[in-house]
Amino acid sequence: MKTMIGVIGGSGLYEIEGLEGAKWQTVETPWGPPSDDVLTGTLNGVKMAFLPRHGRGHVQSPTSINYRANIDALKRLGVTDVFSVSACGSFREEMAPGDFVIVDQFIDRTFAREKSFFGPGCVAHVSVAHPTCPRLGAAARAAAEAAGVTVHDGGTYLAMEGPQFSTLAESKLYREVWGCDVIGMTNMPEAKLAREAELCYASVAMITDYDSWHPDHGEVEITEIIATLMGNADKARDMVARLPALLGPEREDCPHGCDKALEYAILTQPPARNETLVAKLDAVAGRVLNR
Repeated sequence: MKTMIGVIGGSGLYEIEGLEGAKWQTVETPWGPPSDDVLTGTLNGVKMAFLPRHGRGHVQSPTSINYRANIDALKRLGVTDVFSVSACGSFREEMAPGDFVIVDQFIDRTFAREKSFFGPGCVAHVSVAHPTCPRLGAAARAAAEAAGVTVHDGGTYLAMEGPQFSTLAESKLYREVWGCDVIGMTNMPEAKLAREAELCYASVAMITDYDSWHPDHGEVEITEIIATLMGNADKARDMVARLPALLGPEREDCPHGCDKALEYAILTQPPARNETLVAKLDAVAGRVLNR
């Protein structure tokens, strides 16, 4: 199998020098339109696909993003490995603005989003005990370190609904009681859907602020977040540009089983399956539904 790297993040990540055959593609999905067209190309012999999570011009809120369409579109294009790059707040003094965190756990506090491709007529349960792929996490860490970034290996991401930032009480709860490390609004249900689609998934949190818990930081200021995020843009592009060389053009099966997540997950027996829903699952679950 050939490697195809998918990157979900801000539009600035896609301005990578050396991307050959770059073109924007419109991808239709049975779940509706994704956030934007997908920029595809080849970098160092490896196919790439870039999807602006909020759409070019930042037109989608964290809640209005069509996460199912985004993941389906990448799977439909042939993506095998997904890297999520997103701005996050930090609950840890040592995880400072400008640092990157390779996330390996989540607490999902979102409540207004479609969180599964499956449902009545085709029921499936996948494991998200370990919601990110260690192989991709190691590649992201190596690429970020080579780009000169201070990287923290491992961290728990609190996914909040938004679009407002946390209250002080919430920030203290997530930090002091729940032991979370970073907070963001977009990696859930993205990570869960990637697992259902049998895509390896890694999450890179770019720290922009200390949320509202920090006594010397005060309330989150959007102007400060944007300034820090813009300062990280070059390093983020550098990190992404190094990924093809680390993963290579030829892809073996995932040693952690991410690409076989549906092997025993679908419980609805074939005669009882809803044909309309099964048809919508052609890209996501075709490997197991069509055999």
